[in-house]
Amino acid sequence: MSLSRTWSVALLGVDGVPVEIEADVSHGKPKVQLLGLPDTALNESKDRVRAAVRNSGLEWPDQVTLALSPADLPKGGSGYDLGLACAVLAGAGSAPQTKLGGTVLIGELALDGRIRPVRGVLPRLLAAKRAGLKCAIVPRESLAEAALVDGIQALGAYRLVDVLSWLKDEESDLVQPSPPAPMTRTAVLDLVDVVGQPEARWALEVAAAGAHNLLLVGPPGTGKTMLAERIIGLLPQLRPDEALEVTAIHSIAGALSADVPLVTLPPFIAPHHSASLASLVGGGIGMARPGAVSMAHRGVLFLDEACEFGAPLLEALRTATEEGEVRIARRDGVARYPARFQLVLATNPCPCAPIREVDCRCSPNERRRYFSRLSGPLLDRIDIRSRMRPIHAMDDSDLGPPEGSATVRERVTKARVRAVERWAEHGWQTNAEVPGPALRRHFRLPAKAMRLLDRGLETGFVSARGADRCLRIAWTLADLAEKDRPDGDDVGAALEFRDRRAA
Repeated sequence: MSLSRTWSVALLGVDGVPVEIEADVSHGKPKVQLLGLPDTALNESKDRVRAAVRNSGLEWPDQVTLALSPADLPKGGSGYDLGLACAVLAGAGSAPQTKLGGTVLIGELALDGRIRPVRGVLPRLLAAKRAGLKCAIVPRESLAEAALVDGIQALGAYRLVDVLSWLKDEESDLVQPSPPAPMTRTAVLDLVDVVGQPEARWALEVAAAGAHNLLLVGPPGTGKTMLAERIIGLLPQLRPDEALEVTAIHSIAGALSADVPLVTLPPFIAPHHSASLASLVGGGIGMARPGAVSMAHRGVLFLDEACEFGAPLLEALRTATEEGEVRIARRDGVARYPARFQLVLATNPCPCAPIREVDCRCSPNERRRYFSRLSGPLLDRIDIRSRMRPIHAMDDSDLGPPEGSATVRERVTKARVRAVERWAEHGWQTNAEVPGPALRRHFRLPAKAMRLLDRGLETGFVSARGADRCLRIAWTLADLAEKDRPDGDDVGAALEFRDRRAA
C-alpha cells in the first residue's frame, strides 16, 4: 500500500486547469475520503469508482484517501472517475505508476467498468498540453475530438480493464485515432431560393462582408427568416484557430457530433423567443455553462420574431455585442465565455402583422408600443436596418436569374480579405471589430465625408456610437467596391442603412 498520483483537468468556463489526483491507500476500517471541494456529482464518484473496480474483477482496498489539487479550486462533474480509479489501483499495487505521471485521464465510469463520454474533452486536453502532459486516455466516443489537439497522444478506451492492461504494458483494446477526414464545406441553404427583395439581399451581403449586426423588418411571408438562415452560406469557413475555439465551446455545451468533431463553418444559433435568460447568455448551478450567445461565437445569433422576446433577454445582449464576451458569476466562481457573434434580428412591424400595410388594424400607440420592445440602446447597436416589402409576383424572371450564395460569397470573401490585410497589424479580423477611436484618428476619412456624419450628429439622426458604426459600414462598402478608402457616397449609404424609418 502506498501513495500514487495521476492527472485530470477541471474546467473554468472555456479554460482548463490541470488537477493532480493523489490516492493514499492503507489497511484498516473500510473508508473512502474525497478531498478538494467536490460537488455532488464528483462526491458520488466514490461509489461509482468502487463499484466499477469491483465489477471489473479487481480488489478495492480498505482505506482510501483521495485528494484533488489545487485544493481550493471547486471541482465538479464525473470526468474525474477514470483518474480516481487508476490512482487507487496504482496505490493498491494493482497497476504500475510508471505511465501515470505524464498521462491525463478523462471519463466517467459506469458501475460495470465501462467508460462513458463527458463534456469538454477538447478544452481539457488543450490545458493538459499547456501543462506539458504528453498522453491522454479518453472515452472512445470522444477520441475524434481529442485527436484535434496536436502534441498529445490520445487513446480511446471502452473499459477500465483496457486502461489497466495499457498501464501494465500488456496487450489492450485501446484505440488509436483515425486519420482526419478531408474537410468539405457542409451543404447550406442557398440564397437563390429567396424571391425578390433586392434591398434586403444587398443589406445581407454588406452585413456578411463586415460582420455587422442586421435588423430585418417586414410583414409575414416576405422572406425575413429565409434570408437570415442563408447568411451562413455567405460567410467564409473558420480559420483553424477559430475552429478550435468554437469547437471547445460546443464541447463544453455537449453539442458536438462524434461524426463531425470539428466545427469548421460559422455556427448559426436561433433560440426560440420563449428561451430563458440562462439559456441565452449562460448560467446554471455551480459553474455556469455557455448559452446561445457563446454557442454563436464567430458565427450568427438569429432572433426571429425579436419583438416577442422579453425585455431582459434583449437588454442582456447589449454588453455581449459590445465586448464580445460574457462573464457569469455563480457560486463556484466567474465563468468567462467568448461571445463575438453577429446579431441578426427579424420582426413584424406590428402585432397584427398584415400582408399589406393598409390592412393594419393596430393603433399608432399599439404599433409604437410593440416596436419599442427593441429599446433605443439596443437599436443603436444594430448597424444595418432593412425594410422588406410584400412580394407581388412569384415570377421574377424578367429581372434575370437571382444570384446564388456561391456568387455572393465570392464577393464577401474578397471584401473580408481586404479587411484582414488592412487591420492585420492591429489584430482585428473584420470591420465590425475596429474601435471607433481608431477609425476617427488613424484612419480618418476626407473632410467632405466626415461632414455628412457631423450633420447627422447635429440633427440627432445618429448618436456618437451610431457614427462609429457608420464608419465601419463605409469601410465595408469600400471593400465590396474594391476601393482603398471610403468616400462621401459610402458614408451616405451607411447613413441610409441606419435610418430609423427603415425600422
